[in-house]
Amino acid sequence: MIATLYERWLLEMWAGDFRLAHELVTPGFVGHWPEREVRGPEQLIEALAQAHAPFDDVTVTLDVGPIVDGERVAARWTFGGRYKGGMPGATAPPGTAVSLSGHDILRVEGGRFAEYWVISDVQTFSRQLGMS
Repeated sequence: MIATLYERWLLEMWAGDFRLAHELVTPGFVGHWPEREVRGPEQLIEALAQAHAPFDDVTVTLDVGPIVDGERVAARWTFGGRYKGGMPGATAPPGTAVSLSGHDILRVEGGRFAEYWVISDVQTFSRQLGMS
């Protein structure tokens, strides 16, 4: 069940069906990104929309996992797309293909995700966008 929940999280919600947040996370959900915390399904939806906004042709793949250990699940993923512009500091031309890989760890509570930690290769992603 937790593996299926994670696959829906990554392959459906992160791929673009943001409203699934209401079904997949608890009302008290906390997402821990290196630069911020996101609380509840509505803030998660906002974060997803912001992550997708500068890109067309978004793809999300599950590379390793999900690996389930009790109430926690971990996986490695790749996010890809074509840059459409609008990111401050980015010099890549629109249409540039970019990808970002990362790792997720999530904690399940009552059949939904209650907490999320992510680590991603932002340096490589920034270079692809001409930001470094």
